[in-house]
Amino acid sequence: MIGKLKGVLDSIGTDSAIIDVQGVGYVIFAPARVLSRLPGVGEAVTLSIETVVREDMIRLYGFETESERDWFRALQSVQGVGAKVAMEILSVLSVDDVASAVAMQDHAAVVRAKGVGPKLAKRIVAELKDRAPASATIIPIGTAIKGGAAPHIAPEIIAKADAVSALMNLGYPEAQAAAAISEALRRLDEGAEVKLLIREGLKELSQ
Repeated sequence: MIGKLKGVLDSIGTDSAIIDVQGVGYVIFAPARVLSRLPGVGEAVTLSIETVVREDMIRLYGFETESERDWFRALQSVQGVGAKVAMEILSVLSVDDVASAVAMQDHAAVVRAKGVGPKLAKRIVAELKDRAPASATIIPIGTAIKGGAAPHIAPEIIAKADAVSALMNLGYPEAQAAAAISEALRRLDEGAEVKLLIREGLKELSQ
């Protein structure tokens, strides 16, 4: 099994790249987010690898971090999610986005991925709540995160969690509140403050 590859980037395709490791070209399938951040052709590259073996094929999937690879594995533990769907999810959502969606049961965020309908998205966020990778940071809804209490958590995730919690305190169901804030975030910058997110979320809920 291959767990990591270090070599030179030979070429990049629509859903894969070829890494030259001492004269051997490995075809590495990767999420669009990973491919977009690869260095230029001819430059050194290192990727964490997940080797998937099937009866009729062996495929290598590449990720920038072990956390991405862990989520790739976790996503496939959900019924109806194979490697292709897991790749699509990680192409549109960062690992922090996935963790946030799971924590807030925000299936609307997961539906953005190609091939993921509302029913499957709900199953993903529900089942991964108890199966998140050990490397994941899951913020429970309703938990107040004060400045300095969790410095390793991205500010935008904290703001989103706090905004959802605020709407829930106003009496809105968890799923409805999370969907409204997710929609608000699509219209606003990622660095939007909690007050603005709450205001825009309320506008979304009033429609």
